[in-house]
Amino acid sequence: MAKYLVIVESPAKVKTIKKFLGANYEVMASNGHVRDMPKSQLGFDAGNDYEPKYITIRGKGDILAKLRKEVKKADKIYLATDPDREGEAISWHLYIALKLEDKKVYRIAFNEITKNAVKESLKNPREIDMSLVDAQQARRMLDRMVGYRISPLLWAKIKRGLSAGRVQSVALRIICDREDEINAFIPEEYWTLDAALKIKGEKKPLVAKYYGMGDKKAEISSKEEMDKILKDLERASFEVKDIKKGERVKKAPLPFTTSTLQQEASKALNFSTQKTMRLAQQLYEGVELKGQGTVGIITYLRTDSTRVSDEAVAASKEYISKNYGDQYAAEVVTEKKKDQKIQDAHEAIRPTDISSTPADLKESLSRDQFRLYQLIWKRFTASRMTPAKYETTSVKIDAKGHRFTVSASKLSFDGFMSVYKEADEEKTDPNTLVKDITKDTQLALESFDPRQHFTQPPAHYTEASLVRALEELGIGRPSTYAPTITTIMARRYVVKEDKNLYVSELGEVVNNMMKDAFPTIVDVNFTANLEALLDKVETGTVGWKTVVANFYPDLDEAVKKAEKELDEVEIADEVSDEVCDVCGRNMVIKYGPHGKFLACPGFPDCRSTKPYFEKIGVTCPKCGKEVVVRKTKKGRRYYGCEAIPECDFMVWQKPSREKCERCGGIMLVKGNKLVCADEQCGFVKKIESDKAAAQ
Repeated sequence: MAKYLVIVESPAKVKTIKKFLGANYEVMASNGHVRDMPKSQLGFDAGNDYEPKYITIRGKGDILAKLRKEVKKADKIYLATDPDREGEAISWHLYIALKLEDKKVYRIAFNEITKNAVKESLKNPREIDMSLVDAQQARRMLDRMVGYRISPLLWAKIKRGLSAGRVQSVALRIICDREDEINAFIPEEYWTLDAALKIKGEKKPLVAKYYGMGDKKAEISSKEEMDKILKDLERASFEVKDIKKGERVKKAPLPFTTSTLQQEASKALNFSTQKTMRLAQQLYEGVELKGQGTVGIITYLRTDSTRVSDEAVAASKEYISKNYGDQYAAEVVTEKKKDQKIQDAHEAIRPTDISSTPADLKESLSRDQFRLYQLIWKRFTASRMTPAKYETTSVKIDAKGHRFTVSASKLSFDGFMSVYKEADEEKTDPNTLVKDITKDTQLALESFDPRQHFTQPPAHYTEASLVRALEELGIGRPSTYAPTITTIMARRYVVKEDKNLYVSELGEVVNNMMKDAFPTIVDVNFTANLEALLDKVETGTVGWKTVVANFYPDLDEAVKKAEKELDEVEIADEVSDEVCDVCGRNMVIKYGPHGKFLACPGFPDCRSTKPYFEKIGVTCPKCGKEVVVRKTKKGRRYYGCEAIPECDFMVWQKPSREKCERCGGIMLVKGNKLVCADEQCGFVKKIESDKAAAQ
């Protein structure tokens, strides 16, 4: 009979851990949380010192009954939930739900599910860390306050089941702000000039880039400027002015944190953040390996630390020296210490055993598990290797006072790059310089290549760049990035097309209401400060109820104000000119999951519906019909002719009724300016305030 009971969160871990422990141990799973605040109410009493109310989660009664049965038999109970706030809270809830006050109870935590790690944790048990529990309780209550108090208002105002969230609403705002930046962006013209120079005896010409006049860098902003430079350079002789040789060192990357893993998996493997976390969870909890049974092959996946244990450092040094050579093994990797946000109790994400190469495990893993494990393994191995070295050459070439430059680099020692290159690794300069180029080298002009360019707007967020932005701004934590992005996409606030995230019409409506009614909630700095306070709760320097008590009254006041103002708004269906084909009544504009549509007011007797195309009072420049607001299949808004597909006119920005004064073409509204749709024309006009509303 088992004397010791080990309780973990996930059933997937049970098998892995059971294998490491003897017959005296029983291993069981709680299947995540067993207690939570009731779904039907806010879940705490503001009048009673914000005391939370907890109940057993529906469906967890049987699990708790089985656990209680085993608790009675056990001499010692080990709570082995995940090593983070959430895991600590689950242990605490188990302690209360199973009434363990009179039992010998120990909290154990391990960063990786390996025999050594599990056995070591049993040797070093501790008590439940109430500061971690309190941090989780505070976070949960803050999330509840925002979700439960604001979501019904969104529902009332926008007439459908929507939701707000402490982190999700800020993430939506960040995406909306970027969309506004893109829409208001006005491209600026600039030119580049390359000179192809022939060197005697060389097959390929040397390509030099225009720099400016002597040491003074110059920007070429128009065709007129370009033509003047080309005229100056007619019959010019080109001579080598200066040659500089040097060495550039490229440092090894740091091992993965949750954020950098999500970013790199998105760029390199095209994985969503949700998919990355799901696969990483599987690799952490344990996979069936041939001849070894179930083994956890990576360390804990929710971390913002790049720290690596001494054992892993020693093992990696030995492995790299043996398989690549001593010159590839790094002596000491200097850690970049961030700020107090780091949960440094955890290590970086790494393989539990560096000698288990991706090739060794390929047959035991699914295709996607293998690809993610390979990425983690390569990144960690590279992080323990020496820097790569490049030989660099920089050449200055002068012609009639104008300067051209050539830069080239050649890899002299690959270091960590023998194992790993980042997905967006900059391409090395295609120039390969002739070894014996000197100041006396004769150069002859072969051709000029003048090119027109336009500055580009900021890029739309991708899942990878949004995770990076959230991390840099201090919003959310490693465990929240994936669920936040998943939620705003599931609510159809944001749509994903070709990796890019676009705000839907619904997302715009929700964001505008949040900014108007609850500016503090969607304020980036406020949310970041709140995260910092929660971190202080975790370290025990701030009381969790203090954070909650400071937050709730202001929210309560804002909600009551919004409720009062919303009550005064008569929400009525807008009647359209469109007539119902079935019963002849004027159809009304309704709001559905995909935006506006036309519906018969005779519902439920008449269920006729039609797509709704909002006219903007602009005629199509191609066929003269109306331009209407349309949507892509995924919900991204654009402006197109009502006669699509017969007419193919479409633009992403709103067209104006005004025509371009320079070329007569269509003008687009960008912020407070009108910009010609033809970049080559480039006419820009400021919108007069009295006309702004009419655009």
